[in-house]
Amino acid sequence: MKQNGDATLVAYANKKAKDYATEVASPNNTQNGAVTSVTEKDRDVYATKVTIPKRNLPHADLIGYYQFLTFRTHDSIDDYLTRISKENISTSLKQYKADEYLDRSSKGAYLNGEVLHYLSNFFKEKDGELYELVAFSIMPNHVHMLFKQIEEIGQTVKRLKGASSLAINKILNRSGTLWEKSYFDKAIRNEEHFETVYNYIENNAVKAGLDDAKERFYGIYE
Repeated sequence: MKQNGDATLVAYANKKAKDYATEVASPNNTQNGAVTSVTEKDRDVYATKVTIPKRNLPHADLIGYYQFLTFRTHDSIDDYLTRISKENISTSLKQYKADEYLDRSSKGAYLNGEVLHYLSNFFKEKDGELYELVAFSIMPNHVHMLFKQIEEIGQTVKRLKGASSLAINKILNRSGTLWEKSYFDKAIRNEEHFETVYNYIENNAVKAGLDDAKERFYGIYE
């Protein structure tokens, strides 16, 4: 499998710039400028399949490719999410259902206020060191990121979680596990998938109706 990650980024950047002045929103999906319903495009964030050489792996280590990464706070996991993890459905659908639930859940919602400010700066500071950052959305109890992978994905996640958990626990004057051990990563297949993921991340906090939605999103095109 071959992919020119830079070409994907350039193509989307050109399209984003062209469409920037004319945002088109479906009446069925918006109300007072805020997206209020889930579209098929949202599901495509997780449903788009990527062919990986030899066999499908739980985590796709594809250095030089763009990755969609999601990880959650440990305390956000409850009985409902545990049941979802055991359902006989695809991993992509499990992740989609979990995210829909977490957007409405207050459990493990530590990523607010000072923590939100810290984490936003932390992700930006690691640009060029751990990844080539494209976008992120920091929800109250989970995080979505889009970046070009420059090292093993497991190492990237380990370093992100390790350093941030120490700092966040200190801010909150708490101890113990902050992040859930597992994470979800999806290699970006093409320009369309890149655009779908970027738009999903950009609108995630808006769709959830969060007052500080603008503070929760970062994207290199905005």
